[in-house]
Amino acid sequence: MAGKVLNYFAGGNTARGFYSLYDSSLEGLSRLFILKGGPGTGKSSLMKKIGNEWREKGYDIQFLHCSSDTKSIDGVLIPSLNAGIVDGTAPHIIEPKAPGAVEEYVNLGEAWNSEKLQQHKETILQLSGKISEAFNTAYSLFAEALRIHDEWEKIYIENMDFKKANELTNNLIERFFGDSSSTAGSGRVYDRFLGAATPVGAVDFVPNLTETVGKRYFIKGRPGSGKSTMLKKIAAEAQSRGYDVEVYHCGFDPHSLDMVIVRELDFAIFDSTAPHEYFPERETDEIIDMYVELITPGTDEKYAAEIADVGSRYKAKMNEAIASLASAKELRDQLESIYIQAMDFAKVDALAGQIRKEIESLGVN
Repeated sequence: MAGKVLNYFAGGNTARGFYSLYDSSLEGLSRLFILKGGPGTGKSSLMKKIGNEWREKGYDIQFLHCSSDTKSIDGVLIPSLNAGIVDGTAPHIIEPKAPGAVEEYVNLGEAWNSEKLQQHKETILQLSGKISEAFNTAYSLFAEALRIHDEWEKIYIENMDFKKANELTNNLIERFFGDSSSTAGSGRVYDRFLGAATPVGAVDFVPNLTETVGKRYFIKGRPGSGKSTMLKKIAAEAQSRGYDVEVYHCGFDPHSLDMVIVRELDFAIFDSTAPHEYFPERETDEIIDMYVELITPGTDEKYAAEIADVGSRYKAKMNEAIASLASAKELRDQLESIYIQAMDFAKVDALAGQIRKEIESLGVN
């Protein structure tokens, strides 16, 4: 029987630039292969192939998806082997903790024809510069969108009952944990992203991440209605009681949270508003409506004009930012095509074989 796949992002294009949570995902691995090489050198294909091979053997795997190319992955982990493979090129530079003993560099540059690449030197430099510029433009636009979003939040923050917010959070903590504490977990926190801003817009993996969770809580509300603050308190409580907790950060503002999962207690609670809006579809699913519970009735109507204005400006900036990511993707595709033509993929397959052999030895031990 094939193993299960868990999909998430470990890095994202955010209002605070490219934001990496790779250290959390890779923490504690006993073997990590860090792939080096330019675009189009086969890193994603190599990782997908090896990951799917182990899945077919019955092992659960985790795919770390690429926020700049929805068809690519940036890493694959095999938790039961404590092993992984990751793309170690910019912007997700991985710093080894124990080079050789834990981390091993694999240079896919060994498989390219440098003479062919030198013939395109100027084009490569120009494209690389334009790609960097497109990403920086996107990050600036996301930052502007965040400032607009702060205006949006302010409307609801000024109309929120903070006493009720604390009571709601405390009631949920009591419901989730009672007097319990973990007998199996270590209180480890796994920091991840459930979704990301990509060249094709917002992408998320909420259905996959919550697929095996028995109880799901869908938080509804408005910007500034206390969703992230509540999630942070629930995550902190889980950790303090020794439960391993998956903490999913907001792909737009990584300082905010979008979801908390405590698998030992079989629950997930997440922000179920746009751009990752979902609705209950199981009998055990439950909605927590922060607007109804905490916000002064009539706030939407009272500030309708202001809300429409700020919402329109926010959407416009986000669309501009996504367009810049799309431009970066188009340029990167051009750059990849140059490298693909200069690659000897038989050599890449040989390097993949070496990785495969080492991982297989871990499965035997």
